[in-house]
Amino acid sequence: MNRHVIFEHLTQAHLKTMLGEYNHHLKYIQTRLDIKISQRQGDFCLTGDLTGIERGERILYKLADEAQNSKDITPEELHLIIQSSISRDQDIEDDEKQAASSDDEHPDAASEFTPISLRTRKGRIIPRGGNQQSYVKNVLTSDVSFGIGPAGTGKTYLAVACAVDMIERNEIERILLVRPAVEAGEKLGFLPGDLSQKIDPYLRPLYDALYEMLGFEKVGKMLERQEIEVAPLAYMRGRTLNNSFVILDEAQNTTPEQMKMFLTRLGFGSRAVITGDITQVDLPRGSKSGLTQALEILSGIEEIHITKFDSKDVVRHQLVQKIVEAYDVFDDEQLILEEKRKQERLAEQDRRAAIANAAAKL
Repeated sequence: MNRHVIFEHLTQAHLKTMLGEYNHHLKYIQTRLDIKISQRQGDFCLTGDLTGIERGERILYKLADEAQNSKDITPEELHLIIQSSISRDQDIEDDEKQAASSDDEHPDAASEFTPISLRTRKGRIIPRGGNQQSYVKNVLTSDVSFGIGPAGTGKTYLAVACAVDMIERNEIERILLVRPAVEAGEKLGFLPGDLSQKIDPYLRPLYDALYEMLGFEKVGKMLERQEIEVAPLAYMRGRTLNNSFVILDEAQNTTPEQMKMFLTRLGFGSRAVITGDITQVDLPRGSKSGLTQALEILSGIEEIHITKFDSKDVVRHQLVQKIVEAYDVFDDEQLILEEKRKQERLAEQDRRAAIANAAAKL
């Protein structure tokens, strides 16, 4: 089927911004949505399946709005617009399935959703998709919350944004950003400098988020006044953290003892956000992740909220989503293969035991 979308109010400059250089934006939309778009001036004809056409229509309207407010739409911005549209559809599908299965219990569950935005000095940050919105709401309303999922889903970035929003509104006195010092295939000893200098590269993503939201000068002053503190997890032992927003990043690399130690540091007027990806544990083989154990132990506590992200929530390059999905499929296949091998080993043991018993009877 096909559908026409007409933008009579757009100038040639707006159309150029909307289409991108050499119609790159249009080609990218066609590739991502598997539809065909023909364009003549402000008249766009979309051909394909209904779902793709409806998504493409929403994306074109969004691009038209952006083109009137900006002279350039970057490939990154286009990717996020498309990803947000796809996530929106998936969230609606999930809500409809959930509503269909629990109409009597929660008749107005879908209508209770209210968009949230976070305020920083560099502008407002709006979570994309229902899962990110739910995550931010949990962080802002819970003393302890978890964000679990693959790389690129915004777990750490949004947690930092919530912290910045709260300190700007004077709801907290300081921000603490914490990460475990666990090597991902390389040894800390090979890095130059003392421990704080060795650990600095591990904390770089947290610094980058702060610089983007507050600016270099503001972050520098807040670090000097200790309104922002960035530290390895080992430095948290023995401390009590009051009126603070504490983020534990890469929590999958904590030991059970470290996780318990961190969670018991929380003081009055403070809140903690724990983020991690349980599929990327860098602990020594055979060691149990403190994050995995904490999810098992704390899942029954109502005041603690756990938000789980998956590949559809990835807001980085589109290949990141495909990479995450490919690894998920591979991991599932390995589990099935391992279970098959286990059953074969048990069957072989039973066969040998039966032969041994038969021989003993002779």
